[in-house]
Formats: sequence, C-alpha cells, structure tokens
Amino acid sequence: MTDFAAARQAMVDCQVRPSDVTRYAIIEAMLWAPRELFVPKARRDVAYAGAEIGIAPGRALLEPRTLAKMLEAAHIGPHDLVLDLAPGTGYSTAVIARMAEMVVAVEPDPALAETAQSVLAQLEIDNAVVSPGDPAAGDRAHGPYDVIFINGAVEKLPETLGAQLKEGGRLVALFRSAGVGQCRMITRANSTLSGRYLFDADTPLLAQFAAESEFAF
Repeated sequence: MTDFAAARQAMVDCQVRPSDVTRYAIIEAMLWAPRELFVPKARRDVAYAGAEIGIAPGRALLEPRTLAKMLEAAHIGPHDLVLDLAPGTGYSTAVIARMAEMVVAVEPDPALAETAQSVLAQLEIDNAVVSPGDPAAGDRAHGPYDVIFINGAVEKLPETLGAQLKEGGRLVALFRSAGVGQCRMITRANSTLSGRYLFDADTPLLAQFAAESEFAF
C-alpha cells in the first residue's frame, strides 16, 4: 500500500523545492493537499509522480513542478480572490484555496466539476466553489479577480478574461504557439494588459482556448 504522506513529502522535496519554488504558502499547501484524491483510483499509486496525470480524454492534472512554478509567479496572497479555470478534478482549486481568501472555479466538463466539488466538500474546504461552465467566459458575477489561473494550454486568450482582472491583477497560463509551450503572466496596470515570459512548459490544449478565440498575447 502506498504511503501517500511520504509520497507527498517526496514530491515537495524532490520536485517542487528544486524548481526555485520558495514561497512557504505554496510548500505548505502542496504538503497538505491529498493529490491522490484528485486522480482516478486506478492511478493513485502514481499520484505524486513528476508527470501529468490524465483525468479524462484530452485533460490532465498539471505536473506538480509546473503547478508550483505557476503559483510562485502568481504570488497569491491570503486576501486574494482567485478565478481557477478548467481545474479538472479540483486539485489546483484545493491548493489555491489553502493560500487565498476565496477561489471561484469554472470547469467545462460537468462530470469533472461534480467530482471536484465532491472532493472539496470531503476535505471541508469552505472557501472554494467549482461550477460547470465555459472557462473562456470566466465568471463575471464574482469578479474582478486578483489572480486568474488557467489549468491547460492556451493558444489565444479571450478579451473577457483580461477585463475580469482587478487593477494590479495577474493571469498565469501556459501559452502555446507553433507547438511550443511557454508559461506567461499577464498583468493589468493602468487599465492596460501586458505580458511577460516566465518559463517553458506545455500541457494539453483546452478546446475553449483554441486559436479561434478572440484575443492573443
């Protein structure tokens, strides 16, 4: 039987810390969150492996190293309102909820959204909610947001998401161009959006953010 607590510690010590992830809030959240509950039962023995884990056709949980580096860039604080897009089974939502004041998550697959909400309830996480919907539309009703986090590759970013960032807000996602994936951060300052490169990484493309979307960075 897998010792998940030991596997979780090893994930943080061998994958997260060596990747220049230093913020205590991220380390603590990833040590706490039981990743094994967010993967299919048949794959729980590899829940903490240094790789993406498929959760549905064309969908995967980000590998721990990539998730942690994206969170480091997002610089989520305890008073932040976060929009978590396409979280799948909700692992990212659980981790972010440990760091932020509130998390609003939008998942396009109704079955995954139901699973995510069920596991969050099981863990008694009361500052996060997962709803089925179109992640490219975001969630205007609860915004604007300090941070928008996208769990999948993006070819083009809809204008509506930039409009849901607060002044000083950050959007972090894996952008794909010509088959190459890069993590970039989009910031809103003086009502203007600007982007910068962070590191190379890739993950399955989210259909809602394919090239026919509206606005590119």
